[in-house]
Amino acid sequence: VVSIHDALVRPDATHYGETHYEAELCIQLCADLRAATTIQAAQAVGGVTLGLDLTLRELQTKLKDKGQPWERAKCFDGACVLADWVDPQAFGDFTDVQYQLYINDTLAQDGDSALMLFPVYELLAEISHAFSLQAGDVIMTGTPSGVGVLQAGDVLTLVLGTHQWRVRVQ
Repeated sequence: VVSIHDALVRPDATHYGETHYEAELCIQLCADLRAATTIQAAQAVGGVTLGLDLTLRELQTKLKDKGQPWERAKCFDGACVLADWVDPQAFGDFTDVQYQLYINDTLAQDGDSALMLFPVYELLAEISHAFSLQAGDVIMTGTPSGVGVLQAGDVLTLVLGTHQWRVRVQ
């Protein structure tokens, strides 16, 4: 996990292949959750932000094709880029949170929590039934369409409501 204020460094493409971006709405918990209700999940949300879930897509495909786990394609140094945490009360019940990723000032991803398969609180509750969550855990909720390749020199702008963050790709 790295801050959006740090340099966004891609792994060596000659060794690992291209790095793809996936912008995601991210939720940070301020309380533990285990077999939670949606009401308990709502009370456990301590912060919200946007994140970039970076993926070594070629490595992911190779591992999937071999029937192997592909977490190595998503768990490299700097693979999770998080913007600053924002007070979740600014977003109500998370049923209609819109966010965007621009690359070089061109819209690449346009997210809306209303289009998610699981509403945020339901997602948190469901996860807590599969395994326990702890205060401080971050849940990346999934990505809207529009993922693609990061290029050196790209300038990424993440927008969440009135909040905006920019980072240049190294």
